[in-house]
Amino acid sequence: MPGESAIVDKVLKLAKKTGVLRIKDLALMGIHPEYVRRLTVRGLLVRSGRGLYILPDADVTENHTLAEACKRVPQGVVCLLSALRFHNIGTQMPHEVWLAINRNASRPRVDYPPLRIMRFSGPALTEGVEVHNIEGVKVKVYSPAKTVVDCFKYRNKTGLDVALEALRYCWHSRRCMMDEFWHFANICRVANVMRPYLESLV
Repeated sequence: MPGESAIVDKVLKLAKKTGVLRIKDLALMGIHPEYVRRLTVRGLLVRSGRGLYILPDADVTENHTLAEACKRVPQGVVCLLSALRFHNIGTQMPHEVWLAINRNASRPRVDYPPLRIMRFSGPALTEGVEVHNIEGVKVKVYSPAKTVVDCFKYRNKTGLDVALEALRYCWHSRRCMMDEFWHFANICRVANVMRPYLESLV
């Protein structure tokens, strides 16, 4: 087929550049999914999830599921237990990827990886976002201080013990400053809830 090798080369280069290749991305470029199927049969691509492919020698990290989740839900921000795990705060090992999306956004239709969707709005959604490169994918994650405050705000979902563990760890390891906690506590409207715990640290 004329031009097939050029298309194959383009697909492999895109897989290397993006880390996780989506069939959807190729369709937007006018490349038929059949090329991905052929490359998978030849062992040049590996299916890592429904509609997701990586190179066989891809540097798969412990945060691979975060990369996959954010590839599927680009507007999402890794939050709460998944953000704690990413920042190596505390002892949580979530089996779902916790993602924050806009309160008015449609629920993502994703079968893998399993997601726990949280709905944030206003500054609580947009403040404290860090962008990290994971396997070539731009992944948005809330900062340690914002994550701790979110755990207090959603303590009915994560447990107060988790929030307290994260707060104490970040403070004693000097990962966060007191001003950061107060800043996000005011944004998330949990300053009164956190006040006794913050005051006990100093």
